Amino acid sequence: MPVLELREITKVFPGVVANDNVSMSLERGEIVALLGENGAGKSTLMNVVYGLLSSDGGEVLVDDQPVKIKSPRHAIDLGIGMVHQHFMLVEPLTVTENIVLGREPGRFGVIDFATARKKVQELSSRYGLTVNPDARIMDLSVGMQQRVEILKALYQGARVLILDEPTAVLTPQEVKELFSVVRSLVDEGLSVVFITHKLEEVMSVSDRIIVMRDGKVVGETRPSETDDVGLARLMVGRDVVLNVQKGSSVCGAQVLEVEDLHVKDDRGLEAVHGLTFSVCGGEIVALAGVSGNGQTELIEVIVGLRRPTAGMLRLKGIDITQASARDSIEAGVSHIPEDRHRRGLVLEFNLAENLILGDHRVAPYATRGIMHPSAIASTAEKRIADYDIRTPSWHVLASNLSGGNQQKVVVAREIGRNPELLVAAQPTRGLDVGAIEFVHKQILQERENGKAVLLVSLELEEVLSLADRILVIYEGRIVKEFAVADADEETLGYYMTGGGGSKLDDEGAQGSTEMSEGDA
Repeated sequence: MPVLELREITKVFPGVVANDNVSMSLERGEIVALLGENGAGKSTLMNVVYGLLSSDGGEVLVDDQPVKIKSPRHAIDLGIGMVHQHFMLVEPLTVTENIVLGREPGRFGVIDFATARKKVQELSSRYGLTVNPDARIMDLSVGMQQRVEILKALYQGARVLILDEPTAVLTPQEVKELFSVVRSLVDEGLSVVFITHKLEEVMSVSDRIIVMRDGKVVGETRPSETDDVGLARLMVGRDVVLNVQKGSSVCGAQVLEVEDLHVKDDRGLEAVHGLTFSVCGGEIVALAGVSGNGQTELIEVIVGLRRPTAGMLRLKGIDITQASARDSIEAGVSHIPEDRHRRGLVLEFNLAENLILGDHRVAPYATRGIMHPSAIASTAEKRIADYDIRTPSWHVLASNLSGGNQQKVVVAREIGRNPELLVAAQPTRGLDVGAIEFVHKQILQERENGKAVLLVSLELEEVLSLADRILVIYEGRIVKEFAVADADEETLGYYMTGGGGSKLDDEGAQGSTEMSEGDA
């Protein structure tokens, strides 16, 4: 008997059939991967199950009993928990306070924090989800915050756990840890629905795979019965090029020059220690490193969001060390930020407004402070079509798009600006295979057009596919430089985790200098 069964679920939004008679089941102790492109209807379907949306047709059965799930509280009472792509935690509160929030132990309105803390520790120990119960959420890594979300669902009694794009913001190491946790949960009898668009994750963690496209189930299979190519074809409805094809780079004039750069983080501690490197036109330089090793601070300096404490930046020979964000854009720098919500979009603006942000003060979008709606709408319509942004129209608010489609908006705007330097931080985060293929082609086209690209990615497969040169950053220093032909995931991982020490060795430094001069 399935622990959860969906029969012909239909959900319609204005102009869009998000779910079209979708049926699926979930057995006890099973991991089902719900695979599909952005906009395929995966999250909508699970939002119906979790009570965030009401269906327009069909029925949900829990333990073979039909139920009408009216709210998340009702879903939790039925044993259904959900961890969203964007976490629902209260950052100033502690781990314990977040986990028991709404179900605090105590009497007469007085919370028994000692009991709460003990229960959190017991759960943490039982499921191998090690976390400090007294730490504040704001001080935790993204991976640890996700553990808190899972623990919260378990504390609430979840027997079915829905994970919505759970690896979108995790490092490769955190992904491995998450998969280990998921397997341990299933061994305890829980059932998991794993919403994703990443083929390699589906193949490694799921027992069964359900593929959705355009709101419908188009296939069901198991990892032992398929491969990446077959799954991609089911997802997209056509053959997808999974391996990037690129010719050799022709390095032109220096576009970006970074010289002895020092940068402090938000706590006033030095995060970047004397970085020196360059990116020339016609090449892609990738910065590979575990999150939190100075990449964010470096990017923010390059795009004018932070000031360095020492050193110099030049763009095509012009000093931009103290440039503001607006100055940076006007100088020819485009920025795909690692956090699209914080830096890439204004969620309360519509798509047209978001698609011309940064250029909204200049022609053809404005003259002397007066906006030109027709020009804005024309550009928005073209970019929506060119980048296959799934939306009924440009009038839709950015907040109403799926995470992947939000990312497409940012990519469309930044590449559409025709920059001299493209700083791409996690450019395919949250994208499906079809969209990743498209974005990779756009980045490579920038390279072919003689533009400079600085790629910052936690996806080593992406780094190895796109880059011409790879700089490994550790503790705010470049510890090794590779031509892409000389690198592999194991070697990069070794240096990313400090295997080569915190300073570039003499041999590496010599090789780095020769490589740069040769490319230039």
